[in-house]
Formats: sequence, C-alpha cells, structure tokens
Amino acid sequence: MKSQRILRALPFIAMAAVVVADLMVGPTLVFLPLLTLGPAFASVSGGVRRTAVVGGLSLALYVPLVAYDHLLGRPQNTLTMASIVGVTGASMLASRLRTGRERELANVRLVAEAAQRVLLRPVPRGAGDVRVALSYTSAAAEAQIGGDLYEVVITPEGVRLLIGDVQGKGLEAVETAAWVLGAFREAAYDQAELLGVAERLEASLARHLSGEKFVTAILAEVHDHEISLLNCGHPAPLVLSRDGGIRLAEPPEEAAPLGLVELGSPRPKPYGIPFEDGDQILLYTDGVVEARDRQGTFYPLEERARLLRAPDPQVALDELRADLLRHVGGPVPDDAAMLLLRRNPAHRL
Repeated sequence: MKSQRILRALPFIAMAAVVVADLMVGPTLVFLPLLTLGPAFASVSGGVRRTAVVGGLSLALYVPLVAYDHLLGRPQNTLTMASIVGVTGASMLASRLRTGRERELANVRLVAEAAQRVLLRPVPRGAGDVRVALSYTSAAAEAQIGGDLYEVVITPEGVRLLIGDVQGKGLEAVETAAWVLGAFREAAYDQAELLGVAERLEASLARHLSGEKFVTAILAEVHDHEISLLNCGHPAPLVLSRDGGIRLAEPPEEAAPLGLVELGSPRPKPYGIPFEDGDQILLYTDGVVEARDRQGTFYPLEERARLLRAPDPQVALDELRADLLRHVGGPVPDDAAMLLLRRNPAHRL
C-alpha cells in the first residue's frame, strides 16, 4: 500500500532533511538533535532490527556533521549522542511492543474468521425458483462477526429463512446468536409450522438469556405463490413487486421479540404475502435503516430500493450495500445484515 511505503521511507526522509538543512545553514542553527526523528519514525512501521539500523545510521551521520560544523569537543555533543542512543533504544522497545500487538490482532482476526464460518455459514444461493443474495457488514472494525444473524435452510416443508438481531454487542451477543442459530437449524427440520420453530427458539433462549434481553427476528417459509412470515419485533421486510411497486410487509399485529414472550408480551402471528415470478423480498436488520449520515439523516431504504433491480441479485445487493456505506461516509455504527430473495423460474435449480 502507498501509505505503508511512505511510512517506511519517512525515517530516511527526515534524516535527509536534517542533513540538508544543516549543510545549508551551518553551525548558526543546530539541527543535529533532530536526527533522533529517524529511529522514532522507524518504530512506527519497522521491526526492532530495522529501527536499530536506522539509529546506527543517525549516529553515522551525526559524527561527520559535527566535524563539518566545527563542533567537535563541545559538551553538548555527548548529550546529543546520548539522546540518539536513548531514542533508538526506546524506539526499539516500542517497535517490539507494536509487532507483538500486530501478531495478537492477526490471531484475533483468524479466530473471528473461524467463528464466522461456524456461525454464519454460506447460505444456498438458490432453491427451486428462488435465488438468494446475502450481505453482512459488521460494525466491529477488527472482527467480522457481531450480533446480527441469518440462515437459509432447505427442509421437507420448503425453504425456511431466519434473520435476526441480538440485543447488545460484543462476545455475549455473539454467544446468543450462536444459540439462536443452533436452535433454528434443528427446529427448521423438525417443526411442521413456523410457529413451532419460533416456540423452539423461545424455549432455547429461556434457558440461555437472563433479565430482559431479547432477539428481534423474522422467520420465513417460501411457498409456491407466497411467502409466510413470522415477525418477532423485527423491521418489516421490503417487498419489490415485478410491476415496480415497493412496500413494507408489515405484520397484522405488533409482536414481542424472542425472549420476551414469557413476560406477557404478545406472541407473533404468521401472515402471508404474495411472492410471484419476478417479485423480490428484502429481509434486513435495523443496522440498515438506522444508519445515519453526518447530518443525522437515516438511510432511506425505500428510496434506494431501485438499486435492487439489477439482473443479478447478488450484484444488486452489493450495490445497495455500497450505497449504504456511502450514505454513512465510513464504517457502519451497527451490524447490518441483508437477505434478498428473488423468484425467477428461469433460474430453477
């Protein structure tokens, strides 16, 4: 990377600038102590050995420059040389600590990637005449997993899907996501109805969650001409019909998220919406619609849904994700997961 090359060249640029300035000005202004910039900058991007070499080069440049400036024998020379040696030693220590942290970070990334492969497995990209596209953007800068979750499974009852958002962040949210995904993968094959799947998830979370923690989620099941939805306190899916219409598939009644039903909150009720040839349905987490730009404006998902008209569903969803990141102007503040379903008999698998 260009920035990395600049950082590696910075120690030599700094020392060269000191040498040139000293040769042009002479002993009237003392630039020589600035040679300590060389090893100091070297510790930013180089290893311990490279930092030591740069420190040695600083001393090698210092001696002839002192002679050129007719400053040999002056007491301050010893102090300046001691400063170069001291700064070089401190920079070598800083370089060692930095490289150690970089190794730890690399290991953390490997663990995160392994956990992601276990929790968020690749989803099938097609089942029958339904094509599936996926996008997941984590708010964690150094880890690729968070509290959002998704799954697509092909069962005897048909294609079943789950998208959800765990309350909270960090490792505890990831652990809860693992519980939900494990329970869904098992219940999706065992239960004849979506409501039975939701009840299994509730039972699993009741053994795991404490207090008033919860998981918002949508469970879906694809049928011949419609899709059945069970909305547990989650943002409503966005429906894009083949005639160009765009609407939110709001549930007939508000329901509680998973984990709160035992507190007396209303249970979710399944409802169906048409899902014909050429129709699309976008399932997403609140990290999408709650993403704000620098002026505090929420991401206008319904206005930008036209980006999903591209011929390839994954390309369309990637374009929507890129637009979301442009709107935010940087990393998303919350995890953002999206599943796009497109019914197209021409791509029957």
